[in-house]
Amino acid sequence: MARPAFDLRFMLAIVRRNLLIIGAILAVALSLTAIATLLMTPKYTSSAKIQINDSSGRVLSEENTQDEALGATWDTDRFLKTQTEVISSRGLAVRVAQRLNLAGNPSFFAAQEAKAPEPGTPLAEAQRQAGALLRANLNVVLPRDSRIVSIEFTSTDPAMSAKIANAYVDEFIQSNLQRKFDSSSYARNFLGEQLQLAKQKVEESERALNAYARSNGLIIPRSNSNTPNSDNASGGSVTTSSLLQVNAAANDATTRRIAAEGRWRAISSVPLLSSNEVLTNSTIASLLTQKAQIEASLKEEQSRHMDDYPAVLAKRSQLKALNEQIQITANNIKNSVRSDYEAAREAEASLTSQVATLKSDTLAEQDRTVQYGLLSRDADTNRQVYEGLLERYKKLNAVAGVSLSNISVIDEAETPRVPSSPNLLRNLLFGLIAGAAVAGVFVFVREQFNDSIRVPEDVENKLEMALLGVIPGARDDDPDAALSDPKSAVTEAYNSLRGSLMYSTSEGLPRVIQVTSAQPAEGKTTTSLALATGFARMGRTVLLIDADMRRPSVHRRVDLSNDAGLSTLLTSHVPLIDVALPTAIPNLSVLPSGPVPPSPTELLSSNRLEDLLTEGARHFDTVIVDSPPVLGLADAPLMSALVDGVVFVVEANRNRRGSLRGAIRRLRAMRPIILGAVLTKFEATKAGNQYYSDYYGYDYYQYGSSSEKADS
Repeated sequence: MARPAFDLRFMLAIVRRNLLIIGAILAVALSLTAIATLLMTPKYTSSAKIQINDSSGRVLSEENTQDEALGATWDTDRFLKTQTEVISSRGLAVRVAQRLNLAGNPSFFAAQEAKAPEPGTPLAEAQRQAGALLRANLNVVLPRDSRIVSIEFTSTDPAMSAKIANAYVDEFIQSNLQRKFDSSSYARNFLGEQLQLAKQKVEESERALNAYARSNGLIIPRSNSNTPNSDNASGGSVTTSSLLQVNAAANDATTRRIAAEGRWRAISSVPLLSSNEVLTNSTIASLLTQKAQIEASLKEEQSRHMDDYPAVLAKRSQLKALNEQIQITANNIKNSVRSDYEAAREAEASLTSQVATLKSDTLAEQDRTVQYGLLSRDADTNRQVYEGLLERYKKLNAVAGVSLSNISVIDEAETPRVPSSPNLLRNLLFGLIAGAAVAGVFVFVREQFNDSIRVPEDVENKLEMALLGVIPGARDDDPDAALSDPKSAVTEAYNSLRGSLMYSTSEGLPRVIQVTSAQPAEGKTTTSLALATGFARMGRTVLLIDADMRRPSVHRRVDLSNDAGLSTLLTSHVPLIDVALPTAIPNLSVLPSGPVPPSPTELLSSNRLEDLLTEGARHFDTVIVDSPPVLGLADAPLMSALVDGVVFVVEANRNRRGSLRGAIRRLRAMRPIILGAVLTKFEATKAGNQYYSDYYGYDYYQYGSSSEKADS
């Protein structure tokens, strides 16, 4: 099972294993940091604070004019960031250098710990060097969600730091106002040029309009010339105005003629004295009244006198004279109505003739006013453009150069009293962090290139093998004494290993088991002997074969003779059962290595070895082969292909520098059945974590012994 990506317990174990190295690296880092800090030249930082607003108002507030917003509300952060970039710009640094004459000030370069320009250096180059030093030691701080910008400058001279910080504030304000003035100056120049062009166009269009009107005889008032085809402009010309007036008069004449004609027809179609026109005349009415009175008076006289009576004759004479007068007056009224009718008809005819003439003239004139209207509209458009530009130009001239700055000074820079650097505590903290980083990298690289198995988890992670058991180190380096004690931690660990092997395959315990290791003295012989002893005590017949014919040791561990053994069987056809030696442990037999042959590899590579292992598996329940180490020898890989399972012994905390991985690669090249690995000589305290000691129970029996003594 792979280790989790973040295993705190494993990391703490690594730290504890490398605690001395980590402590040494941290100590060196802190020492170097302290020495470097003490050798540093004190530097002083002076800070000035300014507030940057979005826009600036105008002095002429009654004009309701205001600069365009320097930054949109939704883009305030970008605007403020832009302003900080302007403060840090090369152009502003050159302005500050020119303002304070820093290019020719040796004390400035000394305060920056830089070499002053050589005599004869061009001024531009000296100013460039001074500007580069200013930018290198300038720090512009813009806090989040704030418009307060801090302008900080650092040098070895506290007074110089404050002076330069304040100069940056002044020059930033001046440059901001200068940019606004330059921008308005450009606008004024541009508007002036556009105004001249507009004025020229107005003059040209007016001249073209007047020339066209003169050449075509058009007299149109300019007040109505902007819309010559509209209703209001239809009477704009003299001809059109005359047509309207004559047409109105003709209409009135027609009305009068119709009225006069009606009166004439009324008076001429009936008897004269029956006409309403005559009867309604006041003179006729008066005469008729008088006639009625005379007729009444005549009848009265005739009733009393004869017809020749003078009074009757007088009345008849009056009545006759009155009738004649009535007739004359009626005729005069009739003649007057006729005269009115004829006059109205003549006036109507005359005005109608004039209207027809003026209509013809107006239609002809309208054809000429089409081009006139186009020229008139062009002239009016040019005049409106000119007036708009003129108004804007006057307003821009009125407010140019009188805008207020959108930058206000909050705090001026003061001469610092204490240095800002070096800061011993801060530097030590940085040194500690850097040392920790170096130590971490060192430990990481060391762990990556070190194939030492320090903790049980390393068996699965580094070797990709199953962990069969963990064997603690024997006290006083005497494994035989530890194995002879049934309550020792070593014995219990091997018992646990034996139990793991019982279920290591689907068929249970393999018949032939090889025990090997990468290098000598890793505990493979002890493991082989412990397994053989354990299985024998379980009642199984066990054969332990010492296959390490270069450095045999099993016969000494069990106190047997090595006169005959595996080498004897490999060079002869003697039966295995005749050479195997019984031991003092019931059910356990040992096949020693025998006399050391000149070439063990040649003997082990013969077919005789396979026959011996088959014969051993036939006579014994379990055969355990104590083979040589893998690295540098071909014996163990050759035997691994003949056995039913391989147990790989790994010594804990042994630095192999890659030999372990090489040995495993050689072993796996033969495609053996690797049952798993056994971690031997494991010390929990050396692993760097007490967890292993508690978990694997290596102190259990010591704890029991201590408890018994305490109870007694």
